[in-house]
Amino acid sequence: MALALRYNGVAAALNHRAGGMKEHDKAVIRLLDRAAKRHRWPVITWLFVAITIAAFLYELSIPSALRGCFLDDFGAIPHYVARLVTQPSSPACQLFQPARPLLLTMIIALFLHVGWLPLVGNMLFLIIVGDGVEDRLGHIGFALFYLACGLAGIVAQTLANSSATVPILGASGAVAGLLAASLVFLPGAWVRTLLLIGLWVVFQALSGLAVFGAASDGSSSVVYVASLGGFAAGLTLALLYRWFAPAPPPRSASSLSA
Repeated sequence: MALALRYNGVAAALNHRAGGMKEHDKAVIRLLDRAAKRHRWPVITWLFVAITIAAFLYELSIPSALRGCFLDDFGAIPHYVARLVTQPSSPACQLFQPARPLLLTMIIALFLHVGWLPLVGNMLFLIIVGDGVEDRLGHIGFALFYLACGLAGIVAQTLANSSATVPILGASGAVAGLLAASLVFLPGAWVRTLLLIGLWVVFQALSGLAVFGAASDGSSSVVYVASLGGFAAGLTLALLYRWFAPAPPPRSASSLSA
């Protein structure tokens, strides 16, 4: 509490000095002041990060001969998503028997990654942008928003190649939706958000080159179309939310709630 109040006082002093600063400098001060005006802590953001990392560590614990079976069974395969049917277990796999609804399989796929680079990239950007979006949407709203953008990405990737049998994995669509929401919810920081989007695009490209490459059937586990679909869904949902739910007034640091 004392640290939060001290930070709030420092932020107030910086804002007082901002009167004679240029607009660019004032934008920097507003970014530094964001923590003092946060309404709630990003517990869902960190929960999703923890779940995703735990899932990846579990993947690493699976023998390499069976890891591909695990990803095939729990990833969202466009061939089955397009037909709205439950995915059968891979004939070569006896360990994993995915008797689950298709929607659950699609949600599980959002928390699975096939390499360190995609995992680190998605989690890094989730931490960076999830804070502000969760603060605006609330814990439950943020969770639903994240899942909706991720599912929209899977649907977009499926529409792009409905016959693909390569599983769709990862949080790229969900994170893309968060970046789009940041453009809407943090208009004073649009330069920062555009920079983050540019860095994220570069990171996605590097992930594809380093881990996957192009698949032989024209599809790829690096879900570029899913990222575009997640971004479009996030932008649309964020605009609708801003239209129907105006931003709440900032609170002091002493009134933060979890």
